[in-house]
Amino acid sequence: MAMDWDKLRIFHAVADAGSFTHAGETLHLSQSAVSRQISSLEDSLGSRLFHRHARGLILTEQGELLYRTVHDVFAKLTMVEARLTDSQERPQGPLKIATTVGLGSLWLTPRITEFIEMYPDIEVTLITTDEELDVSMREADCAIRLTPPTQPDLIQRRLTRVHTHVFASPEYLQNRGMPEKVRDLANHDLVVYGEDLAMPAPNINWLLNAVRDATNEEPHKVLTLNNLYGMFRAVETGVGVAGLPDFLAREAKNLVRILPELEGPGNDAYFVYPEEMRNSQRIAVFRDFLLRKVSETRF
Repeated sequence: MAMDWDKLRIFHAVADAGSFTHAGETLHLSQSAVSRQISSLEDSLGSRLFHRHARGLILTEQGELLYRTVHDVFAKLTMVEARLTDSQERPQGPLKIATTVGLGSLWLTPRITEFIEMYPDIEVTLITTDEELDVSMREADCAIRLTPPTQPDLIQRRLTRVHTHVFASPEYLQNRGMPEKVRDLANHDLVVYGEDLAMPAPNINWLLNAVRDATNEEPHKVLTLNNLYGMFRAVETGVGVAGLPDFLAREAKNLVRILPELEGPGNDAYFVYPEEMRNSQRIAVFRDFLLRKVSETRF
């Protein structure tokens, strides 16, 4: 029995979305049409693919097996499509870029317009997440990361060194005073990254640890967030003090660097992509664009 490609495509979307309704929105189909296609696929296979319950859909054991296979096949088809597209002279086709929330929201997004204008036939998708997407499995075509890649078979290009310092808003300092040394931060409000969360860079809470070491006390954490962009916005609006990458603080124009002698450990930013995309024109032109933009920025 030959499996229907359309039904497999719908099955893959449903498995990713976890519900008929959300998959329908992605596929531009009604919830009932999606449900009918899945039921038809289950009937033709003689196996239940999903457990249906009030909170959504969960793959059965047979569903998991089919999903893994279909996911691999679709990833390979996407790869072939990319190679065929890149064999044409002008860079065109989809380019899915993953990066951290802070870097993507504050630094890359305002600059990506120029890239889009230079290459109007490249369809850019920008995914901002502090989770490490699996580039080797084509969850993204390339990524800009603040840590070296852990996945094998990825080409990596170091972009720059990211420096970090302590920042606060003028309003906050007017209300709470200017700290003169690290110990003084025991009497200030710290904005920190959740210590139990996946972090976009190592040592992201270096300031929190520096205050702990200097005072042997637990600092006052006024606000805990799950991304650097949120920390930046909190500091900008006067919520408290935070250790931030210099490039983020510069985007605000009004943040004050305090305790200038105190610098965080910093980290390197990398551009990574899979080995099979080595000859991709889209990757090449985006890499060159990135390197130019990085050279124009003080990180």
